[in-house]
Amino acid sequence: MTTPNQNPEQVARDKIDEMLRLANWVVQSKSQVDLSAGKGIAVREYQTDVGPADYVLFVDRKPIGIIEAKREDEGHRLTVVEEQSSNYANAKLKYLNNDPLPFVYESTGTITRFTDYRDPKPRGRSVFSFHKPETIAEWLKKGQSLRERLLSIPSLDETGLRPAQIVAINNLEHSFKKNRPKALIQMATGAGKTFTAATFVYRLLKHADAKRVLFLVDTKNLGEQAEQEFMTFQPNDDNRKFTELYNVQRLSSSYIASDSQVCISTIQRLYSILKGEELDESAELDNPNENSWLQNKISKNKAVPVEYTPKVPIEQFDFIVIDEAHRSIYNLWKQVLDYFDAFLIGLTATPDKRTFGFFNENVVSQYTYEESVTDGVNVPYDVYTIETEISQNGETIKAGWYVDRRDKLTRKKRWQQEDEDTEYKRNDLDKKVVNPSQIRNIIREYKRALKTTIYPNRVDENGDYEVPKTLVFAKTDSHADDIIKIIREEFDEGNDFCKKVTYKIEEDPKSVLNRFRNSYYPRIAVTVDMIATGTDVKPLEVLLFMRDVKSINYFEQMKGRGTRTINSDSLQLVSKTAKTKTHFVIVDAVGATKSKKTDSRPLERKKSVPMKDLLGAVTMGVADEDLFLSLANRLIRLEKQITEKEKDKLLEFSGGKNLKQITKELITAFDQDEIETKAQLEIDKIPVQDQTPALLEEAKKEAQEQLILEASKTFNGELNDYLDNVRKQHEQIIDSVNIDSVTKSEWETTSVDKATEIVKDFTEYLEANKDEIKALSIFYNQPYNRRDITFKMIKDVMEKLQLEKPLLAPDYVWNAYATVEEVKSKPPKEQLTGLVSLIRRACGIDQQLIPYDKTINENFRKWMFEQNAGQHNRFMPEQVEWLRMIKDHVVSSYHIEIDDLDYTPFDAKGGKGKMHQLFGNQMNEVINELNEVLAA
Repeated sequence: MTTPNQNPEQVARDKIDEMLRLANWVVQSKSQVDLSAGKGIAVREYQTDVGPADYVLFVDRKPIGIIEAKREDEGHRLTVVEEQSSNYANAKLKYLNNDPLPFVYESTGTITRFTDYRDPKPRGRSVFSFHKPETIAEWLKKGQSLRERLLSIPSLDETGLRPAQIVAINNLEHSFKKNRPKALIQMATGAGKTFTAATFVYRLLKHADAKRVLFLVDTKNLGEQAEQEFMTFQPNDDNRKFTELYNVQRLSSSYIASDSQVCISTIQRLYSILKGEELDESAELDNPNENSWLQNKISKNKAVPVEYTPKVPIEQFDFIVIDEAHRSIYNLWKQVLDYFDAFLIGLTATPDKRTFGFFNENVVSQYTYEESVTDGVNVPYDVYTIETEISQNGETIKAGWYVDRRDKLTRKKRWQQEDEDTEYKRNDLDKKVVNPSQIRNIIREYKRALKTTIYPNRVDENGDYEVPKTLVFAKTDSHADDIIKIIREEFDEGNDFCKKVTYKIEEDPKSVLNRFRNSYYPRIAVTVDMIATGTDVKPLEVLLFMRDVKSINYFEQMKGRGTRTINSDSLQLVSKTAKTKTHFVIVDAVGATKSKKTDSRPLERKKSVPMKDLLGAVTMGVADEDLFLSLANRLIRLEKQITEKEKDKLLEFSGGKNLKQITKELITAFDQDEIETKAQLEIDKIPVQDQTPALLEEAKKEAQEQLILEASKTFNGELNDYLDNVRKQHEQIIDSVNIDSVTKSEWETTSVDKATEIVKDFTEYLEANKDEIKALSIFYNQPYNRRDITFKMIKDVMEKLQLEKPLLAPDYVWNAYATVEEVKSKPPKEQLTGLVSLIRRACGIDQQLIPYDKTINENFRKWMFEQNAGQHNRFMPEQVEWLRMIKDHVVSSYHIEIDDLDYTPFDAKGGKGKMHQLFGNQMNEVINELNEVLAA
């Protein structure tokens, strides 16, 4: 406790003493030294041969470091003081023949810097507080410092890693070796960020003997995904799984296990641990960066500071991996990262300016979505637009009409006659007004466009159309329910066909998500909140946007759901008619791909913060007068609006407290009279002579903390949900009168441009390789020799294409042609047949894109007609059967040799001998003629 007469140096010393005690050091004056009083002893004003050092630190009775103390207003000069503190560290201590002391601090009690002189090229860094003596004893036991151990990490075994992952890990380790405190890995969604992280975390634990790594996320969902990744990760140099080698703990309370080497936590939970508070799990479901109240507070610089927490010292983690680093590490949350003395590694697909700034512009690798598509790591996308009259312009419900009004929560309807006109705009849809016809027209048009334009080639052997796996983004739970009902009706399907995937569903969301990912049903999933990263469904081929989104990062993450590649076998396990996933399609029914996007949520104060955000902030443990009073005001208004039945229901979630009690507790927490009264009751228990002003202040602080805790612990996920929903406009008008109509349904022009580019790429690639690949050389340079092209030659073209231009898969190029010119046929089932068709079109043999099997069939029909017409039925029925077999063989193998007659299907019919018997000396001539005619 500081007293009014102290000079600035004494104030700084008192603060430093308190910091040392919290970190488990025993502080002693030089005249009362007792090195056995604890593991770590800090002795003030200890004499050296260059003068008295402000503090000398002893661990296990041995001197290990010094602290140079400065008054607070010298904080800006601490780097200048380093030479002075280094002199003390290198001096001889009185009575002792010591070596130079390795651990050196400079501190004002507010700002503290630390240098470990065992490091290669020792460099000072800012730290939140002092390290514990137990930690320093551990460091000394290990011998080399962490930064020295990082220098001897062996080179990376690149087996099983993609090129972008190799670059990221090598560059990151190079950054560690240079002692860069922060590094950013930018890697496209779907390129394997978490796998990259598991690889370098494993290497840090094994080769640099890191003590503990924190994997920091901002939603529970992401934490679970990361835990799964670590559980399945198996290093190259060990046949055991990561979790058999190291302990991985996902934090679900404030307890950090002493034997865990990897901790996975949300940033919200870590913040609450540092504030010494428990956190309700519901606070981990949403990304805190989306909470507008917190953003507003932060913009006013009123973030609640974290304080030193002895249970979680600053050295708890050697490395912190921040997943989706663009989202939640600024402002309020930045303190969590500033608290720990650790290397920071950011992982993100979509950084913004603040991300680059936070990581000191040390971007160790950049791997963009475009690069990942070029490498075949991710797939590209096309945009298909559906617009309807009401989606664009809204409508009017006229006075006198009878319409349903529906309770948002219970979904109960009542039928009433409107007594005034209600005009609604596009933004009111699915909030104030629901127009089933608007949803129905979008879904109906989506179904039609799927079959005719988007994925036309998806008919199974029974002639039924198979809907590709589709994820629909809805605005709210209520909107999602309406969409699901209409999808099931319009597609003539049952419950399993279309499901809701959201945190709030009755079914386990993970189970539904797993079925969507790995089973045939559901074909379509509708989601509201499980959009952010971590919701991986590789077989997804369509994203249907029925909600707009303004944040560019959020939009990129939503798009990221579709970018994942999947091998053909895995795809066909869940989508039987799909051959390969060459791309995905965004069906935009709300203009999401065109609407203006912002870098991040604007920070200016909003006139009205959503109730959900106020409740979320209180649940997070934010104690702020503005927040408590804002929420109290909302609850006072709410108390007047809700029914008796709703008040009773609320008691179930609030632990029996009614709204008046809850409101009173929120107001009381910042009522100075109440705080003083409560504090005085405690002070009265102390003898009068011991009652000092400082004690009264301390009692008031404690009293307020208790009142704040009492008020905030009422709030939990269920209560918040109830309060948020019960106060919203209770009813939606169901406009079943105004019928909608589709006004636009087409590929976006960008898709046409993209398709043109793909056709151009394909043509240029063939041109560039026409002299090198035998089949292409014949097609371009000797078209009259097409009869000599074999199955193997076509396979060579395909393999080279897959290796060098994975994007130019036959299906994808076929669809590009279909976008830019009239193509009457669907792509052939056989990829190689499709490739031949495309080559013929690109090099000008065919003026239209026609499946090669159809070309062969047509050529065969013409030839047979000529044979029969010219020579009055030249061939007998048994000969015709053989000719048809030869034609079918050419369809699948492009060419027939005499020797092929000894194999299936010819061998079963008597092979080469039988053909000779049927055709005699004309056998060779017929085979040559067919090779030539069919390949024409």
